[in-house]
Amino acid sequence: MSEISDKIQEKCLAFGDRIVKLNDYLLKEAANKKPTYKMVNGKRVYDKPVPVYLQSVANICNQLLRAGTSIGANNAEATNAVSRQDFRAKSYIALKEARESLYWLNLLHRNGYLEEKQYESIYADAEELVRILVARCKKLDTEG
Repeated sequence: MSEISDKIQEKCLAFGDRIVKLNDYLLKEAANKKPTYKMVNGKRVYDKPVPVYLQSVANICNQLLRAGTSIGANNAEATNAVSRQDFRAKSYIALKEARESLYWLNLLHRNGYLEEKQYESIYADAEELVRILVARCKKLDTEG
């Protein structure tokens, strides 16, 4: 691998690490939330017997975990590609996964699972990966 490829892979790995830690944090936070209830005839009656918030955040986290960690996996495959076409294809897949990560991060933020500061920090990292991968893909397209 070249020095540039090594640096890109380091950024992909660091982002993947953040995604894994964010996933663990969000699931732990959601699991610790107390479901709401009211007292009826001296008994607790839960508003929602199944914690729906846990289901939705878990599903979104799973999607983010898959996309966010896939960036580095596809980048690693690109740097070890068997042909120029293979390199290009894997680079584009890494870019698609980075853009998908932006979507899931935005959705988590819009629905109150990520605080502003957390969101801005990890979103900036994802945007940086997108910019790097866009530049690589554009270069590949112009080189033919």
